Amino acid sequence: MNGTHVTVRCRDCSLATVHETLRNARVALNDHESSTDHRVDWTIEAVDSGVSQAGADAGVCGRPECANADSPLVDPSPPESDS
Repeated sequence: MNGTHVTVRCRDCSLATVHETLRNARVALNDHESSTDHRVDWTIEAVDSGVSQAGADAGVCGRPECANADSPLVDPSPPESDS
């Protein structure tokens, strides 16, 4: 399967939808929860290869020691704090 594939399912009714973007799935989830007060889950079946690569480059936990320092997606210098 290529691309993003996200399934949104309601635990309290028959709602079950499939989305090609994480954003659209999240909007559907929020809209249904807020309009019905139901409990809604989503399952990310697959993500686009670019999203997958960005996640791999960042490292599973997001800690600097887990990141791929050679990736153009990773900024090795953390932002300076305002304190």
